[in-house]
Amino acid sequence: MQVGNAHYRVGKDLPSTIPVFPLAGALLLPGGRMPLNIFEPRYLQMVDEAISGARLIGIIQPSLDGALRADGEPELCNVGCAGRIISMAESGDGRYLISLQGVCRFRITHELPLKAPFRQCKLAPFLTDLSEDQAASEVDRPALLKAFRAYLQANELEADWESVSRAENAMLVNALSMMAPYGPAEKQALLEAADLKARAETLIAITEMALARENEDFGSSLQ
Repeated sequence: MQVGNAHYRVGKDLPSTIPVFPLAGALLLPGGRMPLNIFEPRYLQMVDEAISGARLIGIIQPSLDGALRADGEPELCNVGCAGRIISMAESGDGRYLISLQGVCRFRITHELPLKAPFRQCKLAPFLTDLSEDQAASEVDRPALLKAFRAYLQANELEADWESVSRAENAMLVNALSMMAPYGPAEKQALLEAADLKARAETLIAITEMALARENEDFGSSLQ
């Protein structure tokens, strides 16, 4: 896996500890890109320290059950995704505009005691994410595109179908998963899918359920 100027091939290419950025409803996947507008002081410091080190930040959701720690901070989901800072600009009014590119998913082994103003975790990386071969040929591309097209039509949205047709399966599945306007639980399910094939199947199932709910709501409104 190449991200920016760095190559990640084995576990030792990744640090054992990274800062984490809790974001509800956010989904970063290996190879995907996420723009972030950083303005909170503790996260500005997090970016400063990441830039001077491994350039990695973990994107992770707060616990789905809303649990809080004794200090009022949210508990975290067990699985997140490490992203490398591939671009950064200063806004002139104290903000950082950064872009992360996903490297690999990780499972938190434990959270470090709070010494910095931002949170840091020891991680166990999903090393299969570093492989260039994600068995993309096993993805049911026609079923995925059918569900995607139906969702767009139901919501009166449009897509650049020329770009969609050119996209490789891995890029298509991960991009659609990150773009999909679903809730935190659905985003976490997509993140934790075992592999690309499972993620595509999960995305199709979630989309079909969303369409079924919309049809039921439409039917109810006519009664």
